[in-house]
Amino acid sequence: MMMSHMLKYLLFLLPFAFSAKLYSQPAPVVPLIRKVFHDNIDKNQKEIDLLDKKEDRSLNVGNDQEVNLQVGYTLYNKIDGIQDSIELDKDLDANQKVRFLRGLNEILSSYIAGYKAKELKADQLPVLVDAFQNAMDLELKQAAITPVIKDVEPEIGSILLKVFPFQKNAGLAESKEIVLLKICQKDPERILPILRSNPNVSFADSLLKIVAHTHQEDIYTYAQSTTPLGRRIQKIDDSLVRTITKLANINEGRMYFPFLDNLSKGKITMEEIGKAKESAYKYYSLLVNTEIDYTARLRRRDTPMAMNALTGMLKQKAVEEFINEINGLHDEPDNIRMKKVEPLNAQELYYLCVMAETEIYTSSYLKVYERIFQRMKSPNSDTLLMSVNFDRFKKFIKMAANYNTLDDFLKRMEKGNAEILMRAFASGLDRTNSLEDAVDVADSYASISDDNLRRLILNEVQTNINKQTNEDNKRGRTIYDLLNTIFLSLDSAGKVDISAKFGIPPIYTVSNKSLRDKGGKIIIQQFFYGDKDGLTFFNLFKSAYNIPGWKIVNKKEWVEVSSTKGVPVVIYANRPLDEKEGLDEKAQDDLDSYLTDNDINPTIVIHRGHSYHVSSTIAQLFPTSKVIFLGSCGGYQNVNRVLSISPYAHIIASKQVGSGTVNGPMIMSITETLRQGKDLNWPEMWKSFGKKLKNNNLFEDYVPPYKNLGALFLMAYNKVMEG
Repeated sequence: MMMSHMLKYLLFLLPFAFSAKLYSQPAPVVPLIRKVFHDNIDKNQKEIDLLDKKEDRSLNVGNDQEVNLQVGYTLYNKIDGIQDSIELDKDLDANQKVRFLRGLNEILSSYIAGYKAKELKADQLPVLVDAFQNAMDLELKQAAITPVIKDVEPEIGSILLKVFPFQKNAGLAESKEIVLLKICQKDPERILPILRSNPNVSFADSLLKIVAHTHQEDIYTYAQSTTPLGRRIQKIDDSLVRTITKLANINEGRMYFPFLDNLSKGKITMEEIGKAKESAYKYYSLLVNTEIDYTARLRRRDTPMAMNALTGMLKQKAVEEFINEINGLHDEPDNIRMKKVEPLNAQELYYLCVMAETEIYTSSYLKVYERIFQRMKSPNSDTLLMSVNFDRFKKFIKMAANYNTLDDFLKRMEKGNAEILMRAFASGLDRTNSLEDAVDVADSYASISDDNLRRLILNEVQTNINKQTNEDNKRGRTIYDLLNTIFLSLDSAGKVDISAKFGIPPIYTVSNKSLRDKGGKIIIQQFFYGDKDGLTFFNLFKSAYNIPGWKIVNKKEWVEVSSTKGVPVVIYANRPLDEKEGLDEKAQDDLDSYLTDNDINPTIVIHRGHSYHVSSTIAQLFPTSKVIFLGSCGGYQNVNRVLSISPYAHIIASKQVGSGTVNGPMIMSITETLRQGKDLNWPEMWKSFGKKLKNNNLFEDYVPPYKNLGALFLMAYNKVMEG
């Protein structure tokens, strides 16, 4: 056994021993003019050595000693050997030696940045160095480096294509396409942001056809634009893409888009939708009936296209056409106040409730709830839920609990059915892609006054903990364990600290000190985009900080806004340069590189731009970010994506319209609070925002971090899954 292990170890070292012979010649004498390049490489070697917190000429990346040996050997022996071979190569002139030494140093710098950003793994160092050496050999032969790029992961290929020696390589253009395609295949969510920057790549059409079946909303948005990618989409010969493009370029296309799936299958015509949209009642009824139909299809595992758009439009019309009116007439008698909703049937009233959860007044909800059963021939809850295919029944139960109508709702069905329903309410929370249902269960529990009902839900949660444990379902176990903890924390005799138990940061505050870097600065990165609105709000942003206590330094592609007293706060904001020329993206990329190269890590990130730009901002987030402000419309829908990159971030976002008139004052208040050395206390700050923005109705759509219970679930989930 010992002999076998030793033989394996010796065989592992053989290639290193052979390579060592290649570099066993005397160390070359380095001319003074190139010594600085060697010194920079040596510094980077030392920094890589310290990535495992030990300076010992090795890098321990895990329990596999063979991998550790390979990484350690590469770090010094192989890199030193490449330096020596460059200096000793008589066929290289002085400029060529500088080129390759500079390139070697650049890949090491990129490796360090990638490792710190968790974009590269430690054991990828040997692959990167080998790839550089192979590419260097091809470059010296004036051959394309494409074969090397084909053989490595896209993150390695990206580094090689950015270094100085290969910028004029014959295979550069083809290699860039190869890397982009690999990135798209590895992470489909990045396809559209990548194609936005590279609309003319050879594979664009084929990827866009694929994306059209999964991201119809994004295709629609881009098809409306005059960007190069928008024009590319408009020319694609594909039936689905043509349908989306047609809708994107007609008046009121958004009114037709929710029915995309039925349109594409010939189940409804443009004329039928056009006729329905002439009447608020007929259009809302069409939305409701389509939602019920699509819900039935979902239960058959048949997912309709653009269902999020359907749900979004249903919510919009429920609020705009009906809820806003009955809310606004809250002081009027019922015959005036409720006149607008009188023609609606039970199902249509049901959707008014579940779609307007955050907008509906208490009195409006109670009157709508009462009318639901008045419209039914058999006013029982079983029939109601079956008629909507149990769509959003957990949301309806949550609202009933919060408005004290749950007892009435459950009494309208047989007791046995009521128990089954409430068990179903607390079950299956692990089967969806989101945690919204779990959040609704948590919100409901505290509102239920019936001890027997609370006990039933708690028992169901605890039963599911055992079930998920037996099935070795870590995600399910995490969800139910978190719910159990929340429910038990309501017992005054057994308080449970959720943050402590799950190892997540406090949800109500962010300390000032936790946002500072090693030098005591708070770094903020703000993203702007090169359209008309971007330019307008960029100028307003600069004007807001043209006050005592702040200074603005203008750079070619970005500005730096710094506090001049108090805690050092620095805001880096790219200029909203022409998006049609891709200059806004270049400014962002160059700013990202500047921050990375100078080890500047933003702890606060702010998105200022339309919803179709938010993917680009998210793709550039630093894992170090602790506060993220999504100022776009519907930014709340991107919470999950943000937390997948910055798992413990406090997120501010709007559920509906994002507005510069709300974003600006809130951002200014946050930065001033930090400059004064104060912590971000969200409940207190939200009260202050409410006073400042009391005349701005759009502020009501913004969700503060401490009320983002879904994020709390996701934080706990991510933390447990890390272990």
